[in-house]
Amino acid sequence: MADKRDYYEVLGVQKGASEDEIKKAYRKKAKEYHPDLNPGDAKAEAMFKEANEAYEVLSDNHKRARYDQFGHAGVDPNYGAGGAGGYGGGFGGGGFDFDLGDIFGSFFGGGFGGGRQSNPNAPRKGEDVQTRVTVSFEDAAKGCKRTVDINRIDTCTECNGSGAKAGTSAKSCPDCGGRGYVVVDQRTPFGVMQTQKTCPKCSGKGKVITDPCEKCHGAGRVSSKASVEVNIPAGIDDRQVFTVRGAGNAGTNGGPKGDLKVAVFVRPHAEFERDGYNVWLEQRVSYPQAVLGDSLRIKTLDGDVKFDLPAGTQSGTVFSLKGKGIQILGGRGRGDQLVRIIVDVPKNLTQRQKELMLELEKELGVKRGAPMNGKKGGFFDKFKN
Repeated sequence: MADKRDYYEVLGVQKGASEDEIKKAYRKKAKEYHPDLNPGDAKAEAMFKEANEAYEVLSDNHKRARYDQFGHAGVDPNYGAGGAGGYGGGFGGGGFDFDLGDIFGSFFGGGFGGGRQSNPNAPRKGEDVQTRVTVSFEDAAKGCKRTVDINRIDTCTECNGSGAKAGTSAKSCPDCGGRGYVVVDQRTPFGVMQTQKTCPKCSGKGKVITDPCEKCHGAGRVSSKASVEVNIPAGIDDRQVFTVRGAGNAGTNGGPKGDLKVAVFVRPHAEFERDGYNVWLEQRVSYPQAVLGDSLRIKTLDGDVKFDLPAGTQSGTVFSLKGKGIQILGGRGRGDQLVRIIVDVPKNLTQRQKELMLELEKELGVKRGAPMNGKKGGFFDKFKN
């Protein structure tokens, strides 16, 4: 890692740069070193990969914070493996499960009408797990498959989730009778009141295990690493989240598994820019092409297509390629590709070229210095006529 350049230096931004500044800097670098624009240039390809790596870290607030604190070691794939800071376990894998029934029961259970506690042995759904994946612009537009590595909690295979050693079973708690709570008398200025408290013997589970499973130590669930293949839907946008049902933490007491929430981060493209389900592309043409018209090859998400540029096309004109945009997420059809024409006006003309331009100007009857006042009749229009 010692030979890696600073990621801020790679993108050419200051350490305190905003997300928008980082994104713009990446787009500039990606366009400059994109392999399609530099065919066969190994150095440009290496610079393109370096810019991608820098953007993946600096565009993610969590990774960026670790990078700012620890440098490259803080975002190394092996850094903190299995720890609490990793992405695998996500944001939901801590195993804490708060039940509003327990909370309200503790306040209103004994002294105000005998509210009911939730059943501690009822099936409970597992917690959700979150992770993230970074994909290219094209993969987000068309959809793709990716394998994500996560940390999650699975049912213990040794005891099948019971928490008791094989051949034994959990027993009803003798102190609370399996209810998970005990009733306590408490003296107050208003008299003796009864409140419900979590049973200290079984910790609210309603059961006690005298001979716990050696693998899970009586928990019934164990932490594990898993590789999950996910289908990234076509048309998903940057920072959108989709759900993989049943791929999260195992439930308790026979409850269903939680879900896996996958946040998708889309790398900006060197040439395309997304606008809803439409795609923008700037197509540069030469001055003669704009004047005379030409048959162009326009890049799209499906490959190059033929496009006939009309004679006299003005710089800034926008053409629409129907159905060449992005797949509508969860629906049918696609957006359009919008092509903005940019005319490259020639510079540093030779004397002969200047003479030819003056002859053309005279032939078309164009008066130099005459204001247009927003009306038609300019050079291109006269040429078309």
